Formats: sequence, structure tokens, C-alpha cells
Amino acid sequence: MSRLGDWLAGWQRQRWLARLREPRFAGLVATPPPGEYVSLDCEMSSLDPRTAEILSIAAVKVCGRRIALSGHLQLLVRPSGPIAASSIPIHGLRTQDVAGGLPLREALAQLLDFIGPRPVLGYYLEFDLAVIDRALRPWLGVSLPNRRIEVSALYYARMVHAYRPDVDLSLESMLATLALPQLPRHDPLNDAVLAALIFLKLQGQGIPGRP
Repeated sequence: MSRLGDWLAGWQRQRWLARLREPRFAGLVATPPPGEYVSLDCEMSSLDPRTAEILSIAAVKVCGRRIALSGHLQLLVRPSGPIAASSIPIHGLRTQDVAGGLPLREALAQLLDFIGPRPVLGYYLEFDLAVIDRALRPWLGVSLPNRRIEVSALYYARMVHAYRPDVDLSLESMLATLALPQLPRHDPLNDAVLAALIFLKLQGQGIPGRP
């Protein structure tokens, strides 16, 4: 990084810290451990990021070329409102299934401690982080500061070329093209693991279908 880039990153870090209401989370803007990432997936009460509530969270660490599955995070979260009937067939979670879940802030505190300063990656991560940020801002005064890595964008950048301008970004197609296993979908831990596998495969060589 250039001197200007270093200065800008430092300025942004100090600005974020000045707005942070809970000093215990200041480590989110520390220097991340080299080669470590966190793959994240959530299930939501609806498909609208403006009103959706988090029902479950799963996260796994990627350390170098290894997915640290044994130390994963998986939490149920108790929503404050009803679960949209249209979303239940997607994630299979009913109101009674999450009635014993954690309060949202407790779950988010565990998630932030798990993530630390590591970059966060996922599949269509923008939706999950929009809901997380909406919950964090009234509480902490800030959004999640971590670098964000969208695996479908990495896949698109790797696969698109002049003779193939259209790239299928469905998870099933990506997994098939990359010769990765198909795990049962809409289980947040499975989805976090699949995003991590895609990320690791895209860092390697000899990807099937690569131009």
C-alpha cells in the first residue's frame, strides 16, 4: 500500500473508532492475522433487507488453505417479530424453532468476537451484511468495518471473457464448474462452508472452465 493509502486507511480507522460506542469491539479494526478470513452466512425472517430479522448465523474461519470447521460458530437468534410465511420453505425455521434463540445483540456480540479483524467472505454477502449493519448502527454507532469479499464477484471476474460474456452465478452452477461438492442448501453452516470452498478454489490453479 502507498503512503497515501496507509494514511487514508489510518484516518478511516480512527474515524470509525471515534464513532464506536462499545470499546470492547475496537479490535475489529486491528491488523488481521495473515491469511485468515471468516466465511459468513445468515438465515433471515424475510427477503426484504430493510425489515428482515436474523434467525440464524453460521461462520467458519479460513486459515491459509484450510477451513477450520471444528471451531465454527453457529447460533439461533430469537426475532422480535413474526417470520414471513414465504421465507419458511427456504430456511425451514418457524417461530417455535427459534423461540429459545439468543437475543440479537448477544448473538451479534459473539459474531463480532469470532470475526475479529479478519476479512468477511460469503455468497451474496451484501444482503446478510445489510441486515447486520442495520442492527449494529443503533447499538454501536458504526457498521462492520471489515473488508468484504463476495465470492460470486471473484468467480465472475475469473470466468468472464470476450467469448463468454454471460456467466451463471447460481451457487449450483459455480460448484459444478469448480468441481466442488453440493451440500444441502439453506443450512447456514453448509452455505458458509460452500462459500469458503469457492474462495479457496478460486485462489488455486487449474480451475475447470477457466479461459
